[in-house]
Amino acid sequence: MNASARNFKQKAHELIDQLPDAADWKDLAEEALVRQDIEEALRDSDENNVIDNDEVRRRFGLKE
Repeated sequence: MNASARNFKQKAHELIDQLPDAADWKDLAEEALVRQDIEEALRDSDENNVIDNDEVRRRFGLKE
């Protein structure tokens, strides 16, 4: 097993350990999706794949 797979499995175990005792599969799936979204956003930020707020407002025609 490579280091990436071990790291993932460790994170998965930690996520499960942090869930309340009454958690179910839905709770686990929701937490996993939130974790995935955060990790993807951090990766985008690290790679400077971001758009500043003013540009988003301009693209969507939103006022400040």
